Amino acid sequence: MLWALVLAGCASQQPQVSPQPPSVTTDIHAPRTETGNTAGPVPQSATVDRLRQVFERYQGVPYQYGGTTPKGFDCSGFIRQAFAEGLDRHLPRTTRQMLTEGRSVPQDQLRVGDLVFFNIRGREQHAGIYMGGDRFIHASTSVGVTESSLNGLYWRGRFTQARRFD
Repeated sequence: MLWALVLAGCASQQPQVSPQPPSVTTDIHAPRTETGNTAGPVPQSATVDRLRQVFERYQGVPYQYGGTTPKGFDCSGFIRQAFAEGLDRHLPRTTRQMLTEGRSVPQDQLRVGDLVFFNIRGREQHAGIYMGGDRFIHASTSVGVTESSLNGLYWRGRFTQARRFD
């Protein structure tokens, strides 16, 4: 029980001031293409690479409520940083705001870069970035920026939805 509390997700929302692992619809083995400054979505293989590079740069950075810098991130702060650095996209600041934007995606249609949301203590207050398979990257209160399994003991019953920010 103590371990579950330690793993509890971030509360990046401003404080008033058992699904199965998803099917993967990404083609992470597709040939690389030059994206340059052309319009259109980033190919999935490039998305994986870019997000993985950002993750590796920040892996282990401690969790900090309201954190938005490499000194400490909360879950939405890390997501926002990863999207800005890796994908040149700007997302809303809080989990609550992220839940109102993007478009809903069924769990069996997840693609790399989709945001996954979790119910912690009765509210959708934790989020991460889907990386393919059943993996997602996020800022955990217990270990900081890390990678976890959607089907892991703590997370599998807490998944609530996914959103795509094209």
